[in-house]
Amino acid sequence: MKIADAQEELRTRFVGGFYGQLVSGVLWLVSASLAVWSSPRAAIAALVVGGFLIFPLTELLVRLGGERAALSPTNSLRHLGMQVAFVLPLSMPLLFPVSLYRLNWFYPALMILLGAHYLPFVTLYGMRMFAALAALLVGGGVVIALNWSGSFSIGAWFTGATLLVFAGVGKTVVERQWRVRAAQQGVAADAAPRRRGTPVP
Repeated sequence: MKIADAQEELRTRFVGGFYGQLVSGVLWLVSASLAVWSSPRAAIAALVVGGFLIFPLTELLVRLGGERAALSPTNSLRHLGMQVAFVLPLSMPLLFPVSLYRLNWFYPALMILLGAHYLPFVTLYGMRMFAALAALLVGGGVVIALNWSGSFSIGAWFTGATLLVFAGVGKTVVERQWRVRAAQQGVAADAAPRRRGTPVP
């Protein structure tokens, strides 16, 4: 399978990363709420523990959203997807010394790690919007750490909102591509992504 076809298959199944970013965005906002109305300990615990549920919840939403075909065994990027999934949890031990030094740097530090985690998505999905998302998260983490570290929760609010915005952007981009391709082939736009073998960008 060619790289472009592998990227197309991933974009189709995961709707341009919509479901994963939706779950992640909601989780960050829940953590931000706990940071304000409960305690930093509860906020951090919710984000760390909830992070392990992102992939299963994403898979559940993908299936509830429509029966999209599983990735082909010949899709070479499926291995990259698995590797990318482990980047963030394997990087998270760095948060312990950072948080011990200054608790209010927890979210900014995690934003930087999350932004780095999203950069390979440019290749994984063939969508340059993930470069912009990575830049916003990394840049936002640095700026918040240097200028607004007096607030513990601001990084979580910023990240949650950013992820939800990009979830919508990714979904819009992919659905527009579905409609264009469907119009060219005379196939119903809402059916196109669910048909195995249908070439959808």
